[in-house]
Amino acid sequence: MFRRRIKHTQRYQEIINAFLKNGLSHFLFRMGLIDRSKTAQITEENINLVDLGIRLRAALQGLGPTFIKLGQIASTRRDMIPEEIASELEKLQDNVQPFSYEEVLVTVEAELGGPIDSLFQAFSETPLATASIGQVHTAQLFTGEEVAVKVQRPDIRSIMDTDLEILHDLARVVENRVEWARRYRLREMIEEFSLSLRNELDYEVEGRNGERVARQFENDSTIHIPKIYWDLTSKKVLTMEMIKGIKVTHIEELDEKGYDRELIAARLADSMFTQILEYGFFHGDPHPGNIYILPDNVIAYLDFGMVGQLREDLKYHFATLLINLQQGSSKGMIKTFSAMDLLDENTDVPQLKHDLECLITKYYDTSFNEISMGTALADVFAVAYRHRVRIPTEIAILGKAILTMEEIIKKLDPGFSVMKAVRPFGEKLFKQRLNPKNILSRSWDDLVENMEIIRDLPKDLKEIATTVKKGRLRFDINVKELQTFLQRLDKISNRLSFSIILLSFSILMVGLIIGTAIADKQALLFRFPVIEIGSIIATLMFLFMIFSIFRSGRM
Repeated sequence: MFRRRIKHTQRYQEIINAFLKNGLSHFLFRMGLIDRSKTAQITEENINLVDLGIRLRAALQGLGPTFIKLGQIASTRRDMIPEEIASELEKLQDNVQPFSYEEVLVTVEAELGGPIDSLFQAFSETPLATASIGQVHTAQLFTGEEVAVKVQRPDIRSIMDTDLEILHDLARVVENRVEWARRYRLREMIEEFSLSLRNELDYEVEGRNGERVARQFENDSTIHIPKIYWDLTSKKVLTMEMIKGIKVTHIEELDEKGYDRELIAARLADSMFTQILEYGFFHGDPHPGNIYILPDNVIAYLDFGMVGQLREDLKYHFATLLINLQQGSSKGMIKTFSAMDLLDENTDVPQLKHDLECLITKYYDTSFNEISMGTALADVFAVAYRHRVRIPTEIAILGKAILTMEEIIKKLDPGFSVMKAVRPFGEKLFKQRLNPKNILSRSWDDLVENMEIIRDLPKDLKEIATTVKKGRLRFDINVKELQTFLQRLDKISNRLSFSIILLSFSILMVGLIIGTAIADKQALLFRFPVIEIGSIIATLMFLFMIFSIFRSGRM
């Protein structure tokens, strides 16, 4: 424990020194990590965000792999970080030295449980590629297949664990001192970052991610995902099929060998939107080094250490946001933000609407096919940053993936429209949303959820009554929030009551139909056919309920 504290103290001092060395003393002071006496004479007026971004990038680069990864992930959060700083953080690179072949041998043999000569027929001593977490060596199996073996850097886990523990401590301190950190729940962000980074440290997770994406394209021969050799894979060693192709941004080589760049661009966009909007599980870092082109214009994706996931509702909200932007509906965009629970009582909705309308002016008279999706998302994130609207992490990763993909596509085919490519997927999502089967499924889920709330109500009331009797009840009520809560509760109770009435009426009608069928007589009431009239009433009630659900905007 004592040794661990010393290690943390030394590393903490290294972090402070790296920031001071790069002229970021004011930054540390604003976070409450040093006192004013150590700050340079910097005022709010003379802070240059581009210069700040350059200095921050240099500091993170010098602190090693954990902070490089932190900066790379932070660059995706344009809803939280100014554009000038995010653009600089995007440039962070894994400029690290390779580790020795002797260390590679120790890791491979310890992880795979045998001498390397018994595992591989041949194994290259020189790494093919080197990164902050590991490096890749080429090898050959006894079956003759050529493979790529990714080996984790020695002690990288203990180094990152130390850094992550320090980041958690810093996040707690900064949250206590800085309002910005509290608003954006900095500790939660660091927790998400830690989970993402620890997943990258587990090569078995990366292998499973790759296989999951491979299943999406098992019937599509135009997309190729490397095969994983699980008998030669562990948490620190990943053995996969060797991919020999042309890097997607090597345009001259593609042209020399007669590849169809327009077709490649179309396949790249289609494959990414298939991952994102059909399956909700996608490659989170599709930079040029992770995409190779094989013969017959086949696209090969590599490195699934970082992936993104979208729930069904987020897929729909993402498509809705793009449609509202192009159609010029600031009200629709705010409604989408609200449905995603991104707005709170501190959000200045009229000002947000004004800023969105200014943004929409930029796109309103522009053809849907001429809009850059990456730029549009960056603009939306910039508005979110100004209004402190925190975009979900999944959408942020998606935005970065699309921006990266669009830059690659522009080099392949400058005339290709990513917005045009995404439109069929958006339309398909809307059709699925309007499918009666899906509507009934969501309505049933809402009904079950509301029934559970009512079921638990007596127990909750009993707990409240017990708390009141013991004198431990405290009230901290915001009137605006209370009014919103009461309105929602009223809507839920009304909808639930209506659903119960409709269900009861439907059961009664079924009973009448069965009874008349058994008696072989028509059911009449004052000479009117009861079943026919009842069916019409039930249908009208059902349509009214569906209409009210759609009108509320909450499925």
